[in-house]
Amino acid sequence: MPHVDIDNARAALIDERATVIHQLHELGADESGNLTGDVDFGDAFADAGAATAERTETIGIVTSLKKRLDDVARALTKIDEGTFGVCMICGKDIGADRMEFRPTSVRCVDCKTRAS
Repeated sequence: MPHVDIDNARAALIDERATVIHQLHELGADESGNLTGDVDFGDAFADAGAATAERTETIGIVTSLKKRLDDVARALTKIDEGTFGVCMICGKDIGADRMEFRPTSVRCVDCKTRAS
């Protein structure tokens, strides 16, 4: 089985973390996923429905980005612990191709398929 390039994986994860943090800040959220109040959703009564819809959509995107950020943090921790690329279910190698494509993977293809 091909070996996972840990240095490339770490660099990719650090880049992804920076990208996600930037996206969170653009949406008016901090790294913990809390809205900072820097985004104006409008305050006119006629715009209340649109503002609510926009805020709901923003919260959904922020929640998704926060999950990605958590996944990246977990992957970086696994690198530090020496368990990067090991399936959390069966303990087998996840596979270099999968880890290169999705470095936040925590399950091998077989375990992921069984869980779906």
